[in-house]
Amino acid sequence: MSDVPEPRLALLGGGFSTDDDGLLDDWLLGHARVARPRVCFVPTASGDAPAYVERFLAAFRRRACTPSVLHLFRRDADDRELRAFLLAQDVVYVGGGNTANLLAVWRAHGVDRILGEALERGTLLSGISAGANCWAEGSHTDSFGPLTHLPDGLGLLPGSVCPHYDGEPGRRPSYRAAVAGGALPAGWAVEDGVGALFAGGRPVDVVSRREGAGLYRVEPDGGGGVQERAVPVRRLRQEEGAPKRAR
Repeated sequence: MSDVPEPRLALLGGGFSTDDDGLLDDWLLGHARVARPRVCFVPTASGDAPAYVERFLAAFRRRACTPSVLHLFRRDADDRELRAFLLAQDVVYVGGGNTANLLAVWRAHGVDRILGEALERGTLLSGISAGANCWAEGSHTDSFGPLTHLPDGLGLLPGSVCPHYDGEPGRRPSYRAAVAGGALPAGWAVEDGVGALFAGGRPVDVVSRREGAGLYRVEPDGGGGVQERAVPVRRLRQEEGAPKRAR
């Protein structure tokens, strides 16, 4: 029997870049495969913004993990070193920004292929906003200015993803229209404050740091509209311990 866990992805509607309580970051680390995980932040979607990197390091240096950052806009590692570095991570945490630009840069550097390999080896892939969009077959994005559909992604999570489902005006009706019209496949709408862990393409642990926030399955209804189904969510609280780690 293999010791490698089922491939897992986590979609985040918050974390160190938006929240002060650290609940979603602690929840994410609790799902790592080891007690003190190696966590790599990938800020490609923001153009490796220095302030974003510093916020990550400030948040994760005080946690029980070994944080690092993958810079691609001033890359130093050769192909072999880059692959070895990413495959050595227990958690990859992708930041927000421009989804289309992220995908283009990753493909230019071969990061897309390496992350697919890392997923199969047991690395937990995760991210917020563009860092959630990138794992799916398609996503709902403002990469081109106005909200629109992007029928492009790594395809590591079947279907599509919409972040900020309740946090930005127009997200919900625009995503529903894209799914209803076939511009995007059925998928997952993530509200701000939510963390959703997927294993084998299915949500296996969905949490929220605020009352009322949720994860929704959005599918065509066969009549030109969509059906929207809420996934059961458990509320995170400051005093709660982290979930049991994957083995």
